Amino acid sequence: MRTEYPLSNPIQKLAGQTAIYGLCSMAPRFLNYLLVPLHTGVFDKAGYGVITDLYAYVTFLVIFLTYGMETGFFRFAQNMDKNRVYGTAFVSLLTTSLLFIALVTVFAGPLAVKMDYVGHPEYLVWFAWILGLDAISAIPFARFRLDERPLRFAFYKLSSVAVNVLFNLFFLWFCPRYADSGWIQKIYHPEVGVGYVFVANLIASATTILLLLPEILRHKACFEFGLWKRIVAYSLPLMVAGLAGAVNEVIDRVLLKYRLPEDAHPMEQLGVYGANIKIAVLMVLFFQMFRYAAEPFFFNNAKEKDSRETIAAVMKYFIMFCLLIFLGVTFYLDLVRYFISAKFWEGLGVVPVMLLAYMCLGIYYNLSIWFKLSNQTGYGLMIASVGAAVSIAGNWFLIPVWGYHASAWMHLACYTVMIAITWRLGRRHYPVPYPLKRITLYVVIALALYMLAYFTKMENIALNLLKNTILFIIFAFYLNRKENLLKQILKP
Repeated sequence: MRTEYPLSNPIQKLAGQTAIYGLCSMAPRFLNYLLVPLHTGVFDKAGYGVITDLYAYVTFLVIFLTYGMETGFFRFAQNMDKNRVYGTAFVSLLTTSLLFIALVTVFAGPLAVKMDYVGHPEYLVWFAWILGLDAISAIPFARFRLDERPLRFAFYKLSSVAVNVLFNLFFLWFCPRYADSGWIQKIYHPEVGVGYVFVANLIASATTILLLLPEILRHKACFEFGLWKRIVAYSLPLMVAGLAGAVNEVIDRVLLKYRLPEDAHPMEQLGVYGANIKIAVLMVLFFQMFRYAAEPFFFNNAKEKDSRETIAAVMKYFIMFCLLIFLGVTFYLDLVRYFISAKFWEGLGVVPVMLLAYMCLGIYYNLSIWFKLSNQTGYGLMIASVGAAVSIAGNWFLIPVWGYHASAWMHLACYTVMIAITWRLGRRHYPVPYPLKRITLYVVIALALYMLAYFTKMENIALNLLKNTILFIIFAFYLNRKENLLKQILKP
């Protein structure tokens, strides 16, 4: 007998919160996306490679600086006084963030030599402040999520991104055009170049802290050492797992610079790869907006008797929407490619692979909830470490052969391995009745439609888009017929 997983009230609640977080995530990401055409238009491939390279380190370091405290806050605030947990977590991140800023500022020169930025140690100081300020704001934002205040969360996030976009436009578009003005000459120096991208980000991060200051001061900044040790004991395995996961995410961009021969122009290749990843990040956007709502949702519903059935239902609907995004982007890649400058189009082949890789990352995140709910976070460390080993080894040996195409495929391989291990362990320690047959059917059909579209590609772009639109509608109608999505979403 087939088990069905309708859109129950908890799922509808999660969908509603995901939509709200989605709006506040999509709008900032959309504004940030506006910077990609600006950056790829203003800078050459090597210049954009610098942006790709340094922001790869940001992905890694932001996990190190928050060391799992967000998830630890959710876990302990579930059964304790939220204010005590909040104060302890916030003071901890404030202290370590300020220490990190001080250390990088003192040792910026030697670090710049190690990272091949000898002439620009200021880049590292600016990034230290960006990372430190973002880490300090992590717990206030987590409090908004736990208290189910997504609109306030959205306001602060949108404000930060708006400031970032405005200052990017100011430094990279307005100032070069009016550089002869006296007051512009006092604040704008063309030789800074790519550095203005980082200055704009720093201004945005500082603005976020200023806006959050009333919220920060509203809660008593208490610190309980005993509670802190318990939170850290729970969170540190998540941090190490997160660092291993960050290795999976960014090691390709780090190694490309070192594993490609000089005659292959590694910084240019890194720029091409980084620009095309921005197209695939549309999948990450959905995953991110889902994650903001899902993590507190799973913890808050963990004690419900049908919580595992709810987790299974969430997985099914998550994969369905990921497949729609995958087909939507790949079917309309002839249009989406104009999002980046034409000089970067040579790397469009990695987009479908990265879309699937990011979908697999989202699936892994859904599967991994079992070791967070059962306080077995050590498994997360083990699984992420295996993934990191696959990613490092694969990139190390294959980048010299296939360049950034190897990096894209290693993302997919890494996350697939992590899914397999997590699912296997989850069946043993925290079994969840996932509808595997139906999920597999949807994935197979989506991939078959993609292959059909790929091998029937037409020279005429308009006809090709029409054909792909028909295929997309067929898949969307099929999902709706099987799941009655519209009817269940719209019912009271």
